Amino acid sequence: MLDRQFPLAEKNTERVIVIGGSIAGLLAARVLSGYYNEVLIIDRDDFPDKPENRSGTPQAFQPHRLTPRGILILGRFFPGYNEELLAHGAPSALNKLNHMINSYGSMVMANQENEATFSRALLEWVLRKRVQAISNVRFLCKKEVIRLLSSTDRSTITGIQVRDRDSAEQQQQKITANLVIDTSGRFSKVVRWLTEIGYAVPKPEMLKVSLGYSTRHYRIPPHLAAKWNVIHLAGDPVKGTNAGVFSIIENNRAEIVLWNLGGRYPSTNPEQYEREISQLASPLFAEVRQELEPIAAPRGYRLPELFRQRFEQMKRWPSGLLVMGDAFCNFDPIYGQGMTVAAIEAEILEASLRDQHNNPEPDFELSVLKKMQDSIEPA
Repeated sequence: MLDRQFPLAEKNTERVIVIGGSIAGLLAARVLSGYYNEVLIIDRDDFPDKPENRSGTPQAFQPHRLTPRGILILGRFFPGYNEELLAHGAPSALNKLNHMINSYGSMVMANQENEATFSRALLEWVLRKRVQAISNVRFLCKKEVIRLLSSTDRSTITGIQVRDRDSAEQQQQKITANLVIDTSGRFSKVVRWLTEIGYAVPKPEMLKVSLGYSTRHYRIPPHLAAKWNVIHLAGDPVKGTNAGVFSIIENNRAEIVLWNLGGRYPSTNPEQYEREISQLASPLFAEVRQELEPIAAPRGYRLPELFRQRFEQMKRWPSGLLVMGDAFCNFDPIYGQGMTVAAIEAEILEASLRDQHNNPEPDFELSVLKKMQDSIEPA
């Protein structure tokens, strides 16, 4: 079905390595599987057999959503994924209420789309199962990438060197490839790796935000789950008050996330967290909260700064290397831009590979990075 939906030219005999098996990496692998005989996804984690958070995605406990464009792109690369999410317990937002509140007033509307609302763990698990079913994709887990391999003149990346995280000896091995794509997220080491082989990397654009999230999960009664999709309260930057979102995910769970800027982090102490809910500008949160049963303590996620790499400005860029997702640029997570931008970058990668196959051009990788940067700009 995949090959019929994406009629491509005959695959070459080369290998590509994707560093990182989260959403951006799965999207990249989905595209690359149509152009390379072998796609290796390398990750530090051992992927769970069921939808569970993992250490390599510390932000996974916080709410995750796709924008409309992200939904469209994922639907093209992974047809029917929304129905799979629904089949695995994700609720539908169809005809449920969205209540948006800010200092200028409020608006209530019914959702018109049969969209699943999900945890990051469930979405990643569903997409990973799809990618695992592609015959020329393999996952190498519990491997830590420690450096890039390059040609003698360092103009071309020829693979990676990895360390086995599952053995006491931490054995190392070299894995060669014709293309390496780093999708390892905001903790990517690609800048250090490039510097080690002699490349001058521009300083990234930085946005210092001291942004903090705290999320708690609750058991939700059926009558509330049937009514609400989301309640979204904007914070007041002048008063420094928390923003908050109530939403519903799979397995009869609701999630409430509070967030703020400038180091005014919402608490992860259960009692204090509940007080902060009661102090929100809208009493609707406290009213809904009275009918919820806490499942566990709140969990925090702190972002001191956001960055945007400017690789496309480099005078030299090695062939055989690309960067996607949060390793390239990361955003305030609350707006759901990260996964959508990764999906847009996957579309750019697909179009660029097709063009390169039909009309090969020099500096292919740098051209792709420039096109991806154009997609990052409006976000």
